[in-house]
Amino acid sequence: MSAAQNLNTGIKTHGLFIDGREVAGETNELIDVRNPANGEVIARIPHATEKDVDRAVKSARRAFESPEWGRMELRTRARLVNKLADAFESHLDELYYLETMNNGRPLNETRAQLRRLPDFFRYNAGLALARRDAVIPVEGDYLNYTLRRPIGVVGNCTPFNHPLMIMCKSLAPVFASGCTTVVKPSEYTPLTTLALARIFTEAGLPDGVFNVVTGLGPTTGKALCEHDNLNKLVLTGGTEAGQIAGAQAGRHFAHQTLELGGKTPVLVFPDFDVDRAVNYAAFGAFIGAGQTCVCGSRHIVHEDVYDEFVEKLAAKAKSIKIGDPTQPETQLGPVISEKQRQRVMNYVRFGKEDGARLVAGGEIPADLADSGGYFVQPTVFADVTADMRIFQEEVFGPFTSVTKFSTEEEAIALANNSPFGLAAAIRTRDVARAHRVAAAIDCGIVWINDHHRLDPASPWGGVKLSGIGREFGPESFEDHFDVKSVMINTGDQPFDWYQDTSGQRRLN
Repeated sequence: MSAAQNLNTGIKTHGLFIDGREVAGETNELIDVRNPANGEVIARIPHATEKDVDRAVKSARRAFESPEWGRMELRTRARLVNKLADAFESHLDELYYLETMNNGRPLNETRAQLRRLPDFFRYNAGLALARRDAVIPVEGDYLNYTLRRPIGVVGNCTPFNHPLMIMCKSLAPVFASGCTTVVKPSEYTPLTTLALARIFTEAGLPDGVFNVVTGLGPTTGKALCEHDNLNKLVLTGGTEAGQIAGAQAGRHFAHQTLELGGKTPVLVFPDFDVDRAVNYAAFGAFIGAGQTCVCGSRHIVHEDVYDEFVEKLAAKAKSIKIGDPTQPETQLGPVISEKQRQRVMNYVRFGKEDGARLVAGGEIPADLADSGGYFVQPTVFADVTADMRIFQEEVFGPFTSVTKFSTEEEAIALANNSPFGLAAAIRTRDVARAHRVAAAIDCGIVWINDHHRLDPASPWGGVKLSGIGREFGPESFEDHFDVKSVMINTGDQPFDWYQDTSGQRRLN
């Protein structure tokens, strides 16, 4: 749609955010941003071109090398990052409603998630203040120490499911380390990203430290990932997108943190209370309309409690209130788009074709069919086997399966029977079993008698096709630096290798 076509519609058209302000894109091409609860267009954004992305990366590079940011004193930077956290906190009400309108997540969920995000920045400010370079004991009369320098410009591609939370996982260590960034948000959910860029600039973040380019992955995203002035790529998204973007960034040897797909196994042992296990199952599978990489999508349940678990989970799914995400009584909102809803419905068909038993959901809610929103019932399949598509493939919707096991070894084998390895969960009261099974599952995150819990101090990431690198914790903060080793000869002995070559004790 051209800019001319957008006149007199009453729908706000945003710009790109480059060098501390909104600017027009190179072309007049715009992308509609829709409210997934009713399908209505709520904003329009530029489709950034390769030249637009280049402008943003150059702005980030100038800021990185500027005296104002690049030579900012450590304690001054830490105070500024804490000030950004305060500014974020003061705008939470605005951001709650904007994010709910943009991604369709119920307001209660959005509020519970976003109010924790300012502490991501405070934690990383603390890491910046506490960091120390190392002095390394080495053989001989030498002093060996390390110097760390911020890595440079970080490209950040964020998804639609948790726009602010996932972006802030990257922004916090970027700012605290002294790096700069260019963010490419999902074209579905750019609004809170643009809002936060404005909020942080008004709070004193120097121009060019935080840039935002909007557009589609195959064009705008590609231009960012393959830019030769990018030092690090952070991407959260599907495995295929990560493989493509990682290869593009790898051509210039950019560091990478990729948090990709998942197929979280949840192992339910018979010593755990079934009602509580069912409540955790619904929470793990249906929060965010199941559009999370750690969605509890494979429930692996002991045969002694299997039938009771299936019956109660089906009843729980059917009791969940679906509707307008801005209403306080709503418990499940829409998925992000009609395309995503059709994906969920396709997997309902796959489950039936492969012989699984549909025990709840699997349809578009009749009372919301004409709402214009992308609603789908929370769906549960039972009697699922490891060779079925719904066991192996990520659905990314309010959709979960239940599989029976008889022994601990079988449960672990089923959990590991997946190309993904992001998260897993275990329900048991047996402490020894909990530790034993947690160690045996191939994944990066394990919850025991819980789900979805995260903390800015705890590393987050996966193995196998779930990606590389870690977010959160010192692991993420440290990955925003290049490390230089300095070796000083503190002795005063004469040296000439070629004077007495045969008598020299060592070459290096």
